[in-house]
Amino acid sequence: MPDHRDDLVGVSRRLRGVAAAAARSVGPMLREAFRAPLEVSVKTGPQDLVTEHDRAAERTIVRHLLRAHPDSRVLGEEGGTQGAGRVLWLVDPIDGTTNFAHGLPHFCVSVAAVLDDDLVAGAIYDPIAEQMFTADLTGAWRDGAPLRSRGAPTADQAVILSDYPAGRDLARGPVAEVTFGALAREFRSVRRGGSGALALAYTAAGWADCTFATSTNPWDIGAGALIVQQAGGRYLAFSADGEPVTTALHEAPNYVAFAGDADYPQVTALVRGR
Repeated sequence: MPDHRDDLVGVSRRLRGVAAAAARSVGPMLREAFRAPLEVSVKTGPQDLVTEHDRAAERTIVRHLLRAHPDSRVLGEEGGTQGAGRVLWLVDPIDGTTNFAHGLPHFCVSVAAVLDDDLVAGAIYDPIAEQMFTADLTGAWRDGAPLRSRGAPTADQAVILSDYPAGRDLARGPVAEVTFGALAREFRSVRRGGSGALALAYTAAGWADCTFATSTNPWDIGAGALIVQQAGGRYLAFSADGEPVTTALHEAPNYVAFAGDADYPQVTALVRGR
């Protein structure tokens, strides 16, 4: 008879398929809306945007998830929590809304599945490039091909993807500017893409060596965290006071992700606030 691990692996594979199909289901609507006239609203501030397409895409994804797996809850960026069940889906319908709203083709859909507080499946879909990154408990893939990342051995050979410092970081004082300047000097390059989920996917693919962010939400990083880990990289999350965070549900952690066995202690120290 199959043991519990076999059962869990089977569930994770099935949930990966559901996540990928749900993410892909909104591809046509997002491609059609991209660079078309649209209404943009502000949520918490001028740097936190939402469009009618964020909300419409999330409704479509939620319907798909609950139809495919009725015994589910969904935590979405726009709609909050819906449904009931052991499986929790984390949904970001458009990660990189500012890029989407301004016609920059760097945004994605992120869907992750959590079972008993553990990430078990995830999908990140780039609807413009029509590129899908997925993971379950058996591995990680890009468009069906296995992902296995490798990171640069030293900082001067490494590329970081990060939108740090954001406005909230700069508001805390000059330390963010000083820290960013140090990273720009020590690393080969620091790039700001505007989509944390794609930065995690690119790190999992080995196209970047490291990514990090501060003050995130579960839907921002759920799928990407699993994809990085299952591609052989490392994902480390910390609370605001620098303590390790080990569950998928959290209160605004800071995180750093490394490709392969890369390790840049100065970035980990920054994320931990040490």
